This record gives sequence, structure tokens and C-alpha cells, in this order.
Amino acid sequence: MNVLTGKRIFMGGAIAAGLAALAGCASKPPPPPPPPPPVIVIPPQPVPPRGASPLLAVPPRDAFGLRQTVNARISPAQTAWNLRAAYNVAALNCLQPQHAQIVEGYRAFLKAHAKQLTAINRRVDKEFREKHGTRFIPPREAYMTQVYNYFALPPTLPAFCDASLAMSLEAQTVKSADLEAFATRTLPSLDRVFEEFYLSYEQYQTDLAAWRARYMPAPAVSLPPAMQPAAGPAVSAPQPGFSTPAPSASPGTAGQ
Repeated sequence: MNVLTGKRIFMGGAIAAGLAALAGCASKPPPPPPPPPPVIVIPPQPVPPRGASPLLAVPPRDAFGLRQTVNARISPAQTAWNLRAAYNVAALNCLQPQHAQIVEGYRAFLKAHAKQLTAINRRVDKEFREKHGTRFIPPREAYMTQVYNYFALPPTLPAFCDASLAMSLEAQTVKSADLEAFATRTLPSLDRVFEEFYLSYEQYQTDLAAWRARYMPAPAVSLPPAMQPAAGPAVSAPQPGFSTPAPSASPGTAGQ
């Protein structure tokens, strides 16, 4: 190999090494941007069933699981009187063509059982008098107002009218002597309409609480310095061989 060829090889290698070094010094391309955060789809806030008010008060249950409505633990006479009240509410509010028989049935019901209903009304008066004394009229009127409002709850009206129609058809064959037994047997079928609604409303309340806990967490509240609880004095544990003194004791007829 002559000197000229050696120089060419050396220079070619140097150029290649230089190009490689330049390539190594070139800036690396930036990393790809992070993926966008996942889109959180917030479902609609739960709403009360059947267009009910969000402020509706649902009657609670007692220790035995019985819903504390106006029909809970009432006498046979009051049961019959409340059934008459429910029939009256249905006659006034169930005005769809398919419920037309309710009005006619209610009129026939009052006529066929006039004497028995009068006797039942007197017994209800007696029960209120025994409980409230001579001034029993206002408590009875207040209670019967609750009865009418209970049966006239707007969200339950369609189902209530259907149940009242079935009740009115059965009432056509009831004898006056069996009126209280009929009421005891039939009033729970009307109550079932409201129990089903209350269950759906309680489910709405549960769903709403879960929705708010997930999508509307309560903001943390920080108290201003003036309202921060003051630290109490440090209390050291009693040393062995010593006893702490004991603290001193401190003084202490409606609806017709």
C-alpha cells in the first residue's frame, strides 16, 4: 500500500467517525404527548318517582317493620271509616272514563249502608272522646284531614283509582252486617298502592345519596384561625408512687 492510499483510507475513516459523532450529538425527538384523561360521563341526577316532590316525607316504619301511616293499628270502626274516606277520595278524583263506575258505586254504597255508617261514625267519636276527652273534635278533624291527604297523594292516583275500582265492584255485594269485615279485608289492598310508592321513593333517596357521594362530594371546610379549637394544657401521666386527686362531683267529626 502506498502512502497516498493510506492517507485516503485514514481520511475516509476520520470522516465516517466524525459523521457518526455528529449523528450521536443530534437532539433526540421529544416523547409523544401523554394520552388525554379519560372522559368521565356523569349520569343524570336521580329524580323522584312519578313526578313526586323531592321534599316528600315518607312515613317511617316502627320496630316491627309496620309503616306508620294513618291506617296503622286502628280499630275496626276506624278501619271502616277510613275505607269510606278512601272511597270518597276516589269518587272525587278518579274521573277517567275507565273509572266512571266508582262515582255510581260510592253513591250506592252510602245509600245501602247509611244506618251502619252512622253507627260506625258514632263509635269513632266515642273512641276519640275516650282518648281526648270532651275536646275530641279538633283531634279527630286533624286526623281525618291526614286520612284524606294520604289517599289523595298525586303520584299514587292512577294506581289508587285502579285499586278503588276493584274495591267498589266488590263492595256491591257486601251486606251492612259485614261492612267492618269487608273494610278490614279490603283496606290493605288500597294501602299496598302507597307502600309500593314509598318503596320506590326510598330507592330514589338511596340512589340520590349514592349519586351525590360520587359526583358531588362535600367540599372540605377549613375554619378560620379564630374558630380553630384551642389546644388544651398538656397533662402528664402520674409518676409511680403518687396519686392524682379524684375530681369533684358536678350537680346535674269530620270527613262525612
